[in-house]
Amino acid sequence: MTTSANKSLELKAGEWVIVRSREEILATLDKGGRLDNLPFMPEMFQYCGKKVQVYKRAHKTCDTVFPIRGRRFDATVHLETRCGGEAHGGCQAGCLIFWKEAWLKRADDNSPVTVPAGKGCTEADVIAATEIADPKGGPVTYVCQATQLPYASTELSWWEMSQYVEDFTSGNASLWEVIRATSYSTFYNVSQAGIGLGPVMRWFYEKFGFLWRSKGLPRKHGTIPKGQPTPQGSLDLQPGELVRVKSHEEILKTLNTDNRNRGLYFDAEMLPYCGGTYRVLTRVDKIIDEKTGKMSDMKNPCIILDGGICQARYSDCRMLCPRAIYSFWREIWLERVEEKKLPVKKEEELVQLSH
Repeated sequence: MTTSANKSLELKAGEWVIVRSREEILATLDKGGRLDNLPFMPEMFQYCGKKVQVYKRAHKTCDTVFPIRGRRFDATVHLETRCGGEAHGGCQAGCLIFWKEAWLKRADDNSPVTVPAGKGCTEADVIAATEIADPKGGPVTYVCQATQLPYASTELSWWEMSQYVEDFTSGNASLWEVIRATSYSTFYNVSQAGIGLGPVMRWFYEKFGFLWRSKGLPRKHGTIPKGQPTPQGSLDLQPGELVRVKSHEEILKTLNTDNRNRGLYFDAEMLPYCGGTYRVLTRVDKIIDEKTGKMSDMKNPCIILDGGICQARYSDCRMLCPRAIYSFWREIWLERVEEKKLPVKKEEELVQLSH
């Protein structure tokens, strides 16, 4: 495993950095195009030499390859950059990219550029590392940061309190966001402890959730028995259109008791968007399965909403994860909003959200 000799920049959310040149970055990579087992992907070359803002410090993340859990990263950040999937079969997941601090420098760093002796990695090596051919002629296996995440990170238990302190000190989360998330985690774990307090605590959360701006109990279940078909709705939504997310109660009527509609899971992290109005960012037809590396073609396209990301507010083992994965929406959970009916103030809020 290649390890960076560079001292951590200890970057914080909101700071500005310059992405180093191709030559500087290639010099940090092993022959497989990786640093500390994290791939530098071809989609990232376009940012070399550019000034970009730090979105959040990636000191932790969520593992979606193995059973969902928290993982720790060192000297890594997320910039305001997402993967376009150009080198990975056109994957449309739009994942937030991980950047090692060795690939960056502060925007006010005027020190001379020095390219250390490389490890033999070339741009062609980086491109070649994105795919593994099937010797039997089957579909290729794609390799990206998402598929390799468990191998580029270390274990992080949810009860390690230092991570929540770093969430605040890094600028990733406000004090209120930390308090809100830890309060929900406490509520959820106590309610699931099997000591008879579950019904009382759920009633309390529903009754007084307005105090922490909750839209209700996030982990309710659908009403359709498992094994029975769930309803389908098609709006043929296109990028740029305005939609309103239906209420939680309306969406629950389209889900089975596993909270799925035709296989797609409605996650508790989608609750904050219920009742809100957003623009369609894109239609999703295919994504890489992070567990297998194979491309999955969706029988029923899903919708990504602009700004509709996982905030990790209700995740018991990956609370306040900064990965900001896009949520996928069934069209039956949405309804069109006519442009002329949208108040001016709401349009301003949408513009702010998209930035």
